[in-house]
Amino acid sequence: MDNLFNWMNEVKDKINPLILSSIFHYEFVFIHPFHDGNGRTARLWQTAILSHWEKAFTYLPIESMIKKNQEEYYTVIQNCNNAGNSTEFIEFMLKMINDTIDEMNNSKEMKDKSMLLLSENEQKVLECIKKNVIIGAKDIIEQTEIPDRTVRRILKKFIDNRTIESVGNTENTPNKKYKLAE
Repeated sequence: MDNLFNWMNEVKDKINPLILSSIFHYEFVFIHPFHDGNGRTARLWQTAILSHWEKAFTYLPIESMIKKNQEEYYTVIQNCNNAGNSTEFIEFMLKMINDTIDEMNNSKEMKDKSMLLLSENEQKVLECIKKNVIIGAKDIIEQTEIPDRTVRRILKKFIDNRTIESVGNTENTPNKKYKLAE
């Protein structure tokens, strides 16, 4: 275990944390330092490594996604043991992380929580777009009674983070139309 932690400390600035945490996870399970709980401990370490790199990983239920794919998880570990490398396991874990992020992004609960992070004006603009399906900036300004510059700033933010998209003529014209992103 000392060698594994020493190796991780030596390469932590050279390997992307997504890859590093997956390698660490696999190697921990391979070493099997405890009689029981090695998988759980390895998954906890992976979450800790990822959370140290990016706080959002603190809240991602990657463990739940692995549980949904538990049979494949053990098969991949065995395949890697037989092959003598962790490539297949790294690919599996990257898929689990990606699937977890996709599931969280598509969940109604997450969408409801993300609304809480919006300002009152941002919520009004978004609700106005939802209500009208396709709407122009002038109509949003009129319906929400939010100043022109504020609406345009909010629209730019929503375009940038892909919450909404431009419809039809995408030139910067006063008649530009918007809708929720698909």
